[in-house]
This record gives sequence, C-alpha cells and structure tokens, in this order.
Amino acid sequence: MPLATSTTKRSGAHHAVLAGFLGWTLDAFDFFVVVFLIDTLAHQFGVSKKEIVLTTTATLAMRPVGALLFGLLADRFGRRVPLMANVIFFSVIELLCGFAPNYTFFLVLRALFGIGMGGEWGVGASLAMEAAPVRWRGVLSGILQSGYSIGYLLAAIAARFILPHWGWRPMFWIGALPALLALYIRTKVPESEAWRQHRAESTGKVLRVVAGEWKRFAYLVVLMTFMMFLSHGTQDLYPDFLQEVHRVSQAVRANMAMLYNLGAIVGAVLFGHFSEVAGRRKSMTAALALSLAAIPLWAFGGSLGALAVGAFVMQMGVQGAWGVIPVHLNELAADAARGLMPGLAYQLGTLFAAPTNTIQYALRDHVGYQWAIAGFEIVTIVSLALLLLIGTEARGRSFLRAAAPEGTLREGAGPGV
Repeated sequence: MPLATSTTKRSGAHHAVLAGFLGWTLDAFDFFVVVFLIDTLAHQFGVSKKEIVLTTTATLAMRPVGALLFGLLADRFGRRVPLMANVIFFSVIELLCGFAPNYTFFLVLRALFGIGMGGEWGVGASLAMEAAPVRWRGVLSGILQSGYSIGYLLAAIAARFILPHWGWRPMFWIGALPALLALYIRTKVPESEAWRQHRAESTGKVLRVVAGEWKRFAYLVVLMTFMMFLSHGTQDLYPDFLQEVHRVSQAVRANMAMLYNLGAIVGAVLFGHFSEVAGRRKSMTAALALSLAAIPLWAFGGSLGALAVGAFVMQMGVQGAWGVIPVHLNELAADAARGLMPGLAYQLGTLFAAPTNTIQYALRDHVGYQWAIAGFEIVTIVSLALLLLIGTEARGRSFLRAAAPEGTLREGAGPGV
C-alpha cells in the first residue's frame, strides 16, 4: 500500500474515533446535567424530586426511538450524515431545556433529548469501530466509551463552578456547543469503507437482516438491559445518596463525581485494552468482580474517604465492563446492519432498564438508601456474570470483505447466541 494512502487511512481512523468519542462525551454531559439539578429543578418548577427523577426515566425510555431512526439511516445512507444530523438535533434540544418555563415543557424536552441521545451511540460506535485497526479495537473501544464518563465529569465541573455563580439555565445553554462537532465531522471524518462494502439496498433489507439474527439480537438486548442496571444504578442517584445519607454538600458531591469518573475513565481504557489479550467476556467479568468487591465501601463506607475509595473503584469496574461494549457489540453485529443492530440492542436495554432510578428510589423507602443501591447492584452483577458465561464473542473479526489473516474469528465466536 502506498505510504500516502496508508497515512490517509490512519488519519481517517483517528478522526472517526475522535468524532464518536466527542459525540458520546457531549451527549453524556447533556444527560448528566440533570443529575446535579434534582433539588434545584424541583424547587424551580414546584414539583417533587421524584418528578424530576422521572425526567431522566423519560430520556432513557425514548432512546430506542433514536437508535431505530438514526440506525436505519446510518445503514442506508452512511454513518457521517446521520451522525451530523443527530448532533445538531440533541444540541438544539439541550439549548431549549435552558428556556423551559415549566415542568411539563421540560419533561417533553427531556423525552425528545432521549431520541437524540439514543441515536448517537450506535452511529458513532459503528463509525469508530469500523475505522479502527483490528489490533487496537479494544483500547479504542475503551476510549470511545470513556466519553460517557468524561461527559459526566464535565457535568460535575459545571455543577461545581457554573451552577453556584450563574444558576441552572446556563448549565443547559452550554449544551448547544456540541453542534460545532457537526462541522468537524463534515470536514474531517471519512465515510466508512465497511459500510460501502456491505450497504443494504433497502431499509426493509436492514430490518430483515436483524430479524434473521433474532436470537443473537435478543441476547444482546438482555445483556444491555443488565449493563444499564449496572451503570445507571451506580451513577444516577449516587449524588442524591451522598446528600441524603451523608449530608454531603453540593460542592463535595461534585468533587466526588469528578473523582469517581476519573476511576471510570481509567477502567474503560484498561479493561478495553485487556480484552484484546483475554477476550471480551473474560475482561468484562474481571471488571464486574472489581465492582462487586467495591460495594462495601461504595454503599456502606463510614467516612468520606472510604466512600471516595469505594466510588472510585466501583466506577473503575463498572466502566471497565462498559469499555468493552462498543467493540463487543459491533463484532457480533451483522455487516449490513451494524449501524442499527448494536445501537438498537443498546437502547432497548436502556428502555427496559429505564425504571432503574425509580425502582431504587422506591426501595429506599423499604430497606434504606444503602441497601437499596447495594442489593440492586449485587443482583445485577451476578446476573451479568451468568449472561457473559453463556454468551459468545467474535474478537478480531474483520469488517471488510478483503479480510486479513488477523480478521478470523477467535475464541467463542461460534454461531451461538
């Protein structure tokens, strides 16, 4: 291959991964802003905290709509244009949230934001994983998924420094900045060669491909449901848990979120890289074991220091398992439906796990906040370990027709679930 062509391809891969990473980072920031505003928004709109928590549930529940819509567009018309449209859409919705005059308007906007959030991951992940060199997929998968934690970290920074000085509305207004990412995608990111080779001739063909893989697709939906229990069950209400149980101030809660999201970033990259050596499922299982070991300090720590260590290690394990998800789902997806299949499985899991915050909040009234979050996650982690045990993987699979020797299926890549 000529040097110029090789350099161009590497540059294109870098831009594709960066676009997916930035899109997911900014999307996550826009979602997690609400986590730090539960009390503020409840007071502003004259509703209970439970009703503000419901807006996060509405966002999660609408994400499959976005995955279906933008995933179909990505498989029919390429990854770039649907990704640009998606970024502009969720940026505009986030901007409007800052102008919400009442709770009903805000609730509708957060549901619409869920459509944009649901569409970004599937399109961005397929674009990034199809561009990534096979030997670097694991670590780049971890970097891509760490965008979620970095978005959470940025939301914590905004809560720490913007909220006290400028109020809650600018927290949403800065969510319009991601629209600039569309310009970067337009000028720097090349279209996926894998999509060009496997492009389906119609939308119906894409849907038929997914239907033909229904057993594997159903397994991925169940897997992603429990992965959502894992992430949202350990993240969304944790700032509120720190406030109610330990009377931690807003500033300290934001600092704590910054700390445990650093752990999440480390875990995503570390276990993503580890998955290239040990395999996707073994790497995820090891990360789950780390999270299980962190529960005593994370939920029952008697001091701020103990809670901080527990939260750091917990998110290192949680996002360590999540760091493998982009590459794992894309390797298991059918070639002609890679824009739709991973994203839709991911977001249907989100839909089925959407009541997570509401369930934990209800359990709090019966067993206390500590056992509500701890018990929920113990069941989740054990269930995930069993799902991974019975599952399969396709580590190193080539997405291109001109497959190199390293593109053959490896351990556990049989035709099973």
